[in-house]
Amino acid sequence: MAPIETGSVPPRSLVDAMIALMVQVRDDFSEQWVREQLALLLVEAKNHLATEPNPDIKLERLLELFFKQWGFASISGVYRLSEALWLDNVLRDRRGSAVSLGAILLYLSEQLELPLYPVIFPTQLILRADWVDGEMWLINPFNGDTLDEHTLDVWVKGTIGPTSSIDDIDLEPATSEEVIRKLLETLKVSLMEENQMELALQISKVLVALDPDDPYEIRDRGLIYAQLECEHIALTDLAYFVEQCPEDPVSEMIKVQMHTIEYKSVTLH
Repeated sequence: MAPIETGSVPPRSLVDAMIALMVQVRDDFSEQWVREQLALLLVEAKNHLATEPNPDIKLERLLELFFKQWGFASISGVYRLSEALWLDNVLRDRRGSAVSLGAILLYLSEQLELPLYPVIFPTQLILRADWVDGEMWLINPFNGDTLDEHTLDVWVKGTIGPTSSIDDIDLEPATSEEVIRKLLETLKVSLMEENQMELALQISKVLVALDPDDPYEIRDRGLIYAQLECEHIALTDLAYFVEQCPEDPVSEMIKVQMHTIEYKSVTLH
């Protein structure tokens, strides 16, 4: 596996950053095929919207093309969450997560010069369109529906708690860097849960490189190393977490795991 490049993220747009990440993490990820598929979608979108000068209608027609004619939708049934995040899977199956579907829509809107931006809402990624007249549209990247304040408030109360409510900051556009970090965290957790530890380790290394002193990222890297039976490195990472976060309730559980790893190492050697 090629080493992870830990320089600045992303190179340009969100979809570029996702492609760059996936090329580094997965040996079987074909950048050429993904870019070809995106280019084909863009050509079709440009042809479909060529005669429409009004940007509002243009965006409506893009959403209709994306969700109804092309059939992009949220992944459903029994699936692994990581399958909904990898761009090649999403372009092939036309099923994805809010982040992956949103990234493709953002790519198309950027090329079509439509004012669409990502928003990391507390429950999921949503898209925001800002028009010259000051009107703001909020769009669900799972289906293209317009979201109103009541719907978003219900989402927050249902996910976070009945006393929670939305704030203006919850609707602020996010940078590509912020979205990529959210994607990395989601990918890491999903790969760990799916027991795809080697891929999870690659993602974890990127996250640690972005924030080298974060004890929680180092803890997760240690847990992954433990699963991969790299006991010495795992113990170093887990010990760092316990030292930095002694009051965290998880620290006691980590100490137990460290004793288990130490006992296993002594038994084996």
